[in-house]
Parts: sequence; structure tokens; C-alpha cells
Amino acid sequence: MSDFHDVSFPLALSAGARVKLMQASEVVRLASGREVRNARWSRPLRQWNIAGAITGADRVSELMAFFEARRGNVHAFRFRDVFDYSSGADEPSPEHQMLGVGDGAQTVFQLVKTEGESVRKITKPVAGSVRVSVDGAERSDFSVDALSGLVTLTDPPGIGADVRAGFLFDLPARFEASTLDITLDACRAGRAANI
Repeated sequence: MSDFHDVSFPLALSAGARVKLMQASEVVRLASGREVRNARWSRPLRQWNIAGAITGADRVSELMAFFEARRGNVHAFRFRDVFDYSSGADEPSPEHQMLGVGDGAQTVFQLVKTEGESVRKITKPVAGSVRVSVDGAERSDFSVDALSGLVTLTDPPGIGADVRAGFLFDLPARFEASTLDITLDACRAGRAANI
């Protein structure tokens, strides 16, 4: 049984999501008064709360069906973070992100998104959204693995050639709890606790 279902959470249900970024860190104060800090995670953990978008019986039914199909928090799924879903500030451009430099032999490159000094691996690109360029010339002779974010070019880029890409992407997510708490009032207006 796979722990990841390659299915997207309904965009209409995530439209009103709130996002919380969490970083696991430790701060230890030494006897001298000096502090030592340690970040336990390389990247922040994202947590979304979609309860605000769940209004009305139709949305409640859609959420319940999706939750049941994932067996609560057993299976992960694709989630579109409305705050972070593109390789750039606009629609994907084949020049947005640097994937690597050609060496005359390598044909496989990982999709990444550079954010300041941090480089994040993108593993769930949106099908049909990836655009690739080699030294500024857009290429169409490539394939993309939608579950790993690996781009495979038909021919290896020449030595020193910049390989770049633009894309939309989802993030792997799961429900935090194994229960779903929904209320449907007399007017058939659905309300959800934290989801």
C-alpha cells in the first residue's frame, strides 16, 4: 500500500487556507551567558488550516469524500499552497530557476527552487507546467517525473551550458488528524473545526 496518493486536494477547498511555518530549533544558554543555537530541520514545516474554506453542504461532502479516500491521515496527497506554488513570481518561464550546468554527459536534473541562500528540491511538479531552457534556448525534448521532479533531457547539454526551468508545483501533505469534526446547521451551512 502506497503512503502517497498522486491526487490533488480540491483547489476550491484550499482557497481560504491559513499557513503556519514552523522551525524546530534549540536554544541553550551556557553558564557564561552565551547562547548556542541549533536548527534541527533544514527547512520549515508548513501547516495549513483549511477550516475557513469549508462552508455549505457541497463543500462538506467534497471534503468528507476526499478525507475518506485518503483514510484520514494514512495517505499523503498533493496540496497547492496558495502562497508558494510557482518557480517565480509569475507564470512559469524557462529561465526562472537554475538546475545545473551541463558537462556534456549528464541528462537528468532535479527541479529546485532557490530562496535566498536555501535551495529546495521540488518533487511534485504540476503536469504540463514545466518549461526547460539550455543556455537561454527553450527545449521541448525532455520528460518530467511527476513524483520526483527529475527532468530528463534527450541530449546532454554542452559543457558549461546553463540548464534552467520554470514550473508550477504542489507540496506533499497529509491530514494531521485521523478524525474529521464537521457541523451542519439547519440552514445547511457547514462548519469545520481545525482541518
